[in-house]
Amino acid sequence: MNNLTIEDIHKIREEHANLTRNMSFDEYKSELQKDIKPLLSLLKSMKAKAKPYSFEIEQDIAAEPEFEYKRKK
Repeated sequence: MNNLTIEDIHKIREEHANLTRNMSFDEYKSELQKDIKPLLSLLKSMKAKAKPYSFEIEQDIAAEPEFEYKRKK
């Protein structure tokens, strides 16, 4: 699905509109959740394991020098 044309996108949108035309909002949400569930499970399984917090924090802070305004005397 990397190379969708404008025509492909219009066909997909038309098919989606036809499939969901007579649905209530609750039915639509339910169908959407069923479609999303496998993808969400896959993403959760791919999530990196959380590392325990460490107190060794690198201090890589860069800041610009403060600018001093010159006043006329």
